[in-house]
Amino acid sequence: MTNDDAVAAKIETRRFLLWTLTVNLNDLYLFVQAVDAGSMSAAARRLDLPKSTVSKRVAELERTLGARLVHRTSRSFRLTPVGAEFFEHARASVIEAESARDAVLRQAAEPAGIVRITSSVPVAQHILAPCLPALAVAHPKLLLQIHASDRLVDIAQEGFDIAVRSHFAPLPDSALVQRPLATAPIIAVASPAYLARAGTPATPAGLAQHDGLHPDQQPWRLERGDETVEVAPRIRLQADESTLLLQAATAGLGIACLPDWIAGAALASGALARVLPGWRAGTVTTTLLMPHRRGQLPGVRAAVEFLAEHVAAHHGLDPDDARV
Repeated sequence: MTNDDAVAAKIETRRFLLWTLTVNLNDLYLFVQAVDAGSMSAAARRLDLPKSTVSKRVAELERTLGARLVHRTSRSFRLTPVGAEFFEHARASVIEAESARDAVLRQAAEPAGIVRITSSVPVAQHILAPCLPALAVAHPKLLLQIHASDRLVDIAQEGFDIAVRSHFAPLPDSALVQRPLATAPIIAVASPAYLARAGTPATPAGLAQHDGLHPDQQPWRLERGDETVEVAPRIRLQADESTLLLQAATAGLGIACLPDWIAGAALASGALARVLPGWRAGTVTTTLLMPHRRGQLPGVRAAVEFLAEHVAAHHGLDPDDARV
């Protein structure tokens, strides 16, 4: 596009905007409906209005613009060349006006109705449970239904509005909206009683002489800066449930590697102690997922924003880092 073309386009846009200042938006809407329906009569039936009302408003639009938009007789209805060009602009304006209206209504509507949330058991216990009472108080017309399961739930098929999942690898692309809530280190912990009995390892290699509480039979991979060490503690207990590993570590069975948001309360109370501070066994990301259409509902949107703010406040992720 040349500079002259760009200037001409800007002038045309300004001219159209000045036109819209003098145009009744209802007239614009009725004109668009008449064209989409194919006739004044069809538009009147669609809108449950008298045909005379639609015809008069389109005629008033033509008078305001000073141009004939439609050739109409008792048997035909077709746009003039000017009308055809105007229709494209008019339809875009109506769509924008409806979007603006819907945005205001979404903001104004008090969140209400059922919001169904699914998550794994550890996420429900350690991330959702601390904040759900406050969410219910903040939005008293919401009915929260929580489904805690380690089964991989089909969110859309099973009718859930929101899923909160923790994962070590990036989630696959899907039709779901993904919003990361928190990223946390996985840390080594043990009870003070175990460390008093078995000693405290000074290096990652020293873990090989200790009892490990494992989610599987894979060795642990510890990181500190650019350093990476792989070590295999003796398997004292194997369980694919983080809460069980937490309880076993608290009971003094051995050393476990857990997300800090699972071990945090036990560390704060002194029931657990850090092992090898400064080292971590990777990271875990917690992500909120939802079907796109459900994210437009005021109740779901309110729950999403509340959870993002709460989790960020307690787990260190800026809520502005991940907007839907």
